[in-house]
Amino acid sequence: MSRSLSRVNNTIHETPLAPLHIELGAKMVPFAGWNMPVQYTSIIDEHTAVREHAGIFDISHMGQFFVEGDGAEAWLNSLLTNNVAKLGLGEGQYSIMLNEQGGVIDDLILYREAEGRIFLVVNASMIDEDFAWMSKYLPEGLDLRNESDQWAAMAVQGPHAAALFAELFPGQPLPPRNGMASWTHEGELLMVCSTGYTGEEGYEFFSSSANGSAWFQRFIDAGAKPCGLGARDSLRLEVCYPLNGSDLSPSHTPLEAGLGFFCDLEKEGGFVGSEILADQKRDGLQKRLVALKYTGRGAPPRAHYGVFTKEGEQISELTSGVLSPSLREGIALAYLPLDHAKIGSLVDVDVRGRRFEAKVVKKPFYKKA
Repeated sequence: MSRSLSRVNNTIHETPLAPLHIELGAKMVPFAGWNMPVQYTSIIDEHTAVREHAGIFDISHMGQFFVEGDGAEAWLNSLLTNNVAKLGLGEGQYSIMLNEQGGVIDDLILYREAEGRIFLVVNASMIDEDFAWMSKYLPEGLDLRNESDQWAAMAVQGPHAAALFAELFPGQPLPPRNGMASWTHEGELLMVCSTGYTGEEGYEFFSSSANGSAWFQRFIDAGAKPCGLGARDSLRLEVCYPLNGSDLSPSHTPLEAGLGFFCDLEKEGGFVGSEILADQKRDGLQKRLVALKYTGRGAPPRAHYGVFTKEGEQISELTSGVLSPSLREGIALAYLPLDHAKIGSLVDVDVRGRRFEAKVVKKPFYKKA
């Protein structure tokens, strides 16, 4: 049974790398329907390894789709917010899938692998919904395939990531930022995409599901530290990368989430939800996803903690929050009304009945020196 079909029955799934994670001593937790490593040693150790050297994450739970046929680029351009027509061969882009009301179904990355052939990487919890939504609009003559079962995927992230690839694949050129490359190694097709979710240089690496554990171990042997979901979350939040299902949702538009750069409202023919975004851009936003940082010490902020005005009125709740390992401060994201969303505005975050002051600050929280 495929991963996408069996997930309908609310089964907890394991990636092809799960036995290796357990062998390596990972603490496993359910995430988006998958049994995933949250940490191996500690979140701080793993976070620091990625910021200073290199770490490796299992991302095999994410979905891999292929669209193939004449007009594949034009069709995707009518569905997604970014402009697929601007992609050259081997180039990729971040884009967003919207419902008819302009709310976010999923955010994803797509690559123009070849003429009439597009590779998409979608979020784990949305594989079934994304595939069904795309199938609804699929015209005759195009082939949409969910190949998520066939691939193992891992993210090698950090300033030394390229050096690890050079050690494992001597002389093999790596793709430029937001690009992809593929090659055959020992008879196996491999794909490498220059992207990530940490704010560091890095690559997402795709092999056959059967050989995923072997490749994960090879990268560890070359010097990558195995990292879990805990570090991945703190790394992405420090650079204000949104998490779908938390910071992005069908009830919020990408303009409210600060992702207008990835929404081409001028492209010919528009896209699903584009009229709603155009109206919102014309009429102005009522709320915005902002970055909040504690002004002093406080208990770690977490998603769903209430956000209050200084006068005590609840105006929102956090969508994400963490005690930043790099900054040693509480950081969070929240949708706030515009009159409280200006840089420097002060609010209080309620942590189990205790209030901690936070300030709206400029994104991102963390920048490389």
